[in-house]
Amino acid sequence: MPEPTKKDEMPNGQPEESVAPDSNGAPTLPEISLEVSPPPESVEEGKEPVETDGKKPEPTGSEPLQAEVAQEQKPVHNGSNQPEPSGVGVNEQAETSKPAVKKEGPCSPPPPEDGNSVKKLSIDLPNDSAPEATKGRKDSVWSLGEGQNPEDVDKPIDNPPLSTLLIESPQSGTVTVGGDITFVAKVEAKDLLRKPTVKWFKGKWMDLASKTGKHLQLKETFDRQTKIHTFEMHIIKAKDNYAGNYRCEVTYKDKFDSCSFDLEVKEVESSQAIDIRSAFKRSSEGQEDAGELDFSGLLKHREHKQQDDTPEVDVWEILKNARPDQYEKIAFTYGITDLRGLLKRMKKIPKEEKKSAAFAKRLDPAYQVDKGGKIRLVVDLADPTVELKWYKNGQEIRPSPNQRKYIFEHKGTQRIMVINNCSSNDDAAYSVVAGEEKCTTELFVKELPIKIVKGIEPVKTTVNERIELECEVSEEGAQVKWMKNGVEVPTGVRSRYRVKCEGTKHYLVIDDASKEDTGLYSVMASGGTSEAQVQVDLKPLKVFQDLQDMTVLLGQPLKLHCEIFPGNVPGRWYRNGQLIQPSDRLNIIHRAKVHRLEIEACTLHDAGDYTFVPEGYSQSLSAKVHIIDPPRVHLESLNFPDNTVTVVAGNKLRLEIPISGEPAPRVVWMKGERVILDSGHRVHAETYSDQTSLTIEVTEREDTGNYKIVLQNEAGEATASVKIKVVDIPDPPEAPLVPVVGGDWCSMTWEPPKYDGSSPILGYFIERKKKQSSRWMRLNFDLIKETSFEPKKMIEGVPYEVRIFAVNAIGVSKPSEPSKAFTPLAVTSEPTMLVVDDVTDTTVTVKWRPPETIGAAGLDGYLVEYCIEGTNDWVLSNKEMTEKTKYTITGLSPGCKILVRVKAINKAGASAPRTLQHSILVKEVVEPPKIRVPRHLKTTYTRKVGETVNLVVPFQGKPRPKVTWVKDGNPIEPSHVSIRNTDCDSIIFIRKAERSHSGKYEMTVQVENHVDTAIMDIQIVDLPGPPQSVTIEDVWGENVALVWTPPKDNGNAPITGYTIQKADKKTMEWFTCIEHYHRNCITVTELVVGNEYFFRVFSENMCGLSELPTQTKKSALIVKEGLQMKIPEYSDRDFKEAPKFTQPLINTFAVAGYNATLNCSVRANPRPKVIWMKNKMTIFEDPRYRMFSNQGVCTLEIRKPSPYDGGMYTCKAINDLGEAQVECKLEVKGGYTFYELMQRGVPLHLIDKYMNESKIVEQDK
Repeated sequence: MPEPTKKDEMPNGQPEESVAPDSNGAPTLPEISLEVSPPPESVEEGKEPVETDGKKPEPTGSEPLQAEVAQEQKPVHNGSNQPEPSGVGVNEQAETSKPAVKKEGPCSPPPPEDGNSVKKLSIDLPNDSAPEATKGRKDSVWSLGEGQNPEDVDKPIDNPPLSTLLIESPQSGTVTVGGDITFVAKVEAKDLLRKPTVKWFKGKWMDLASKTGKHLQLKETFDRQTKIHTFEMHIIKAKDNYAGNYRCEVTYKDKFDSCSFDLEVKEVESSQAIDIRSAFKRSSEGQEDAGELDFSGLLKHREHKQQDDTPEVDVWEILKNARPDQYEKIAFTYGITDLRGLLKRMKKIPKEEKKSAAFAKRLDPAYQVDKGGKIRLVVDLADPTVELKWYKNGQEIRPSPNQRKYIFEHKGTQRIMVINNCSSNDDAAYSVVAGEEKCTTELFVKELPIKIVKGIEPVKTTVNERIELECEVSEEGAQVKWMKNGVEVPTGVRSRYRVKCEGTKHYLVIDDASKEDTGLYSVMASGGTSEAQVQVDLKPLKVFQDLQDMTVLLGQPLKLHCEIFPGNVPGRWYRNGQLIQPSDRLNIIHRAKVHRLEIEACTLHDAGDYTFVPEGYSQSLSAKVHIIDPPRVHLESLNFPDNTVTVVAGNKLRLEIPISGEPAPRVVWMKGERVILDSGHRVHAETYSDQTSLTIEVTEREDTGNYKIVLQNEAGEATASVKIKVVDIPDPPEAPLVPVVGGDWCSMTWEPPKYDGSSPILGYFIERKKKQSSRWMRLNFDLIKETSFEPKKMIEGVPYEVRIFAVNAIGVSKPSEPSKAFTPLAVTSEPTMLVVDDVTDTTVTVKWRPPETIGAAGLDGYLVEYCIEGTNDWVLSNKEMTEKTKYTITGLSPGCKILVRVKAINKAGASAPRTLQHSILVKEVVEPPKIRVPRHLKTTYTRKVGETVNLVVPFQGKPRPKVTWVKDGNPIEPSHVSIRNTDCDSIIFIRKAERSHSGKYEMTVQVENHVDTAIMDIQIVDLPGPPQSVTIEDVWGENVALVWTPPKDNGNAPITGYTIQKADKKTMEWFTCIEHYHRNCITVTELVVGNEYFFRVFSENMCGLSELPTQTKKSALIVKEGLQMKIPEYSDRDFKEAPKFTQPLINTFAVAGYNATLNCSVRANPRPKVIWMKNKMTIFEDPRYRMFSNQGVCTLEIRKPSPYDGGMYTCKAINDLGEAQVECKLEVKGGYTFYELMQRGVPLHLIDKYMNESKIVEQDK
């Protein structure tokens, strides 16, 4: 069936304007307002309301449905969503309309969410559409939701039903446009632990919490005195679209309450025409209405329309006659921006219905009928000959002669279908088809409330009986609800309650009643409620067998037995007033009328008064239980192994032993045959009801022994033994012995102490001290279990003493007597660097280095041993120890292979031997000759005349090589140069060098057919000769230009500079003008006017100045002022130039520990800034480096370099015109000992060469 439409909410959420059903002004038929509420099932489950048949047929061409809300609704006081009866409106649109009354449907609880979703449908019924039975009754308006009884519609409501939460509900109100209104809801908080949750809604589901702003404000307050929460909703400057239905919901945990109220917004009547273009323009964001509450579209005209000079145009007619593709163009032309809203509005405009060709009068939109009544559906045909068909939910209704459900009648042009005995199945959509036309209506069947004809009666019974509550209702198949104390009775599969129905009778059955079933039972139907009290009492108690007093031996089972009626009554057992709970050893058994308490093994705590109390009865059964227990000693509770108590001597011992027995036993303590009395001083015994104790005030070693306990009472006798063990610290051990002594260690042993203090020895502490000292030092912090120890880290050669402490669980003993003094002495470590030095056909020469560690015992000498390879017979080669580190083994057989080892000997004995890793073949091997030219001889070797020349050139080769020397291709005369050759080097010696000794010396070393040569360049330098001639080139002003030629003899060395001197002719005293001058011409300035000068020049090389100078033959006269002199014109020469290195750096090898220098020369003008760098890093103020710069010669001196100082060195020169740099590589070698080189794996011949070169360097220095 189609869903009824509400007045204040269209399908798109906008109100609908009232449209007259007929345009001819005829009086309208009475209008019936129909309210449709969701069924109780959907309300309980929180579902949306469901239509009657779930179908929505398309609207027909009949008059549109009119949804109207009553205008003058009274305030709602009950806080629920049910309006007042007077609010249920029937708008009488004609004077002949009849009053309509609201008829209440079945009761249903208020829905939690959609409490206000009541659908109202206005239906215009003709006078002949209502059944006769319904005419004149107040049931023309009926409701499927909540409501009142029909007879209470017109009665004033004196006591409205109270709400569960709301104590004051919001009231409906009226406000004018632009006015303010406030709605108030109050909740009492006396029974609430926290603030309830309140929500305000408009319509069904529009939550107003998200719409708060300028026109809507929500406020919450709390009065602590009255305990009332007040919730207010303020509407400020109301607008016409704020009108409608509102709802307030209150939620607290599982409680819920809601209230609906209406807001009516009135405005001044205005006859102005509606400007459709201004009505559908959007409000901009900057205007007052921007972003405000927009509950519906712009449905009514505005009061202030914009005055426009444009001519009035009927846009509606233009849009109606235009095609859809022209809508946007028309909206743009006439300034309509809300085109979508305009099109929606067009769809809602009622279309003019064309006059039907088949029907003169159609079916009404909807009909109603009571269940069991009949309804007449009437149509008036324009053409009586047209074939007519009736349909129900799309299925054709065919008449049947045997069925009186549907009756079809013909009265002139009227066609009538009568539906008899209406039921819920007849609630459907009906349509009639005449030719090609069709009209549709909807029939609503209203069910009458179910009344309780016969109510339930009170019941009084006893437990375990059957209870059956019966009621009778007015109709078969009706649904009723059974309640107990206001709560619905569960009737599931596993429930104790059963519900059955027989026609109009309904039953609630309880098969096995219990006392908990007592209560107020009620049955609820839609038309009434019936209540009755059910009382379930207990049956009278009968005791068949009472409890009996018992005496039980401790540990034996205990059984208490009684029999009562009724048998199914449970009970509780008590002991001395305390409730007994079942456990592993205690069982409580209930079988029919027998109640039994069983204890497997009773204890003393089980004695007492036992009581059995049946549940629900004041009567009880009692008995006494007495437990007998023979005396016993509970030594197991002490947790002492073997009943042995250990105590430290000097401490107090109090030994408490639990005992048991009923009655309390007599206790006697004995040690051996001696009885310990209670009145003893140091040792005494005490006895209590549950324990006995032995106290020893100060324990001694003599207290150790077995103690006996004797217990006696009437039930018997018991004995037990306890062993007391008094422990003490052990005695000190005997003085330790030191049998073995090492270099920084010794081996010591000792015997355990004679008395261990009655406790096992856990270990020992060892201390030592120097004999001259009095301070003992502990050697171990962890106990030593053994009776031997090796102290270490002692100073060799210093006498020591050691002593022992014994430790047990009690403590540490006194120290033992110190041992005899001993002095650690150690053998040396093994010799190092054992290598083969020479091998002949009968001898093998080995050499080694001394041991790394010699120690305080010193080193007496070495023993050399050898053995033939493949045997283990070592033969001592030297009978007496040798102090040298080189030894030759003689008397060997040629061609054999031997192994050699060396031992170091001192007072402590022989060290571990150092053995050659490989065997040695006793056979002389030919080694090709190789000359090892020293580094300083690889370049020109320069010496001054008169100095001594002593050159040592090492070489290698076997057998002994033959050495020859040649100078410039000629043999060397022995009278001029002395040459001495050895097995490994050749020495050339010149006592007093002369310039004739300069030249290239070639050394040749030959072994059989193998030859090696080396060339050494020796240069003997001397002082240079004077310059050849010195002349005065020109004299002008105070200046004299001198020119000279280089000397003929440069002294076998390059000229490094000149020294120029001047002398006045009068005095002939020579003064130096400049030194170390490089050029062959100079201008001497600042001469005295009027003087006459002579000049002389000295030449200079690496040996110094020449012995004689060369003097000018003529003098130079400095002319006085006043004389005119023609000064020749000269063009100034620009001497500026960028830095340029005339002599680069060369790669250099340096010896570690000896100063090294790097030299280069640079030419630049102006004078450049010189920077030295190592590996691209600038060298700043580093004390290891010194930098010099003199006349363009740059020098970097490295003081005592190490291998770390090796790398790439750079010299950079910078001035205003540019920069230049040169690089070289510096390698620093040496600085290692013979041992370090052997450890690095350097071959032996390289080590020899390095060592020899180092010696030569030292000799040269």
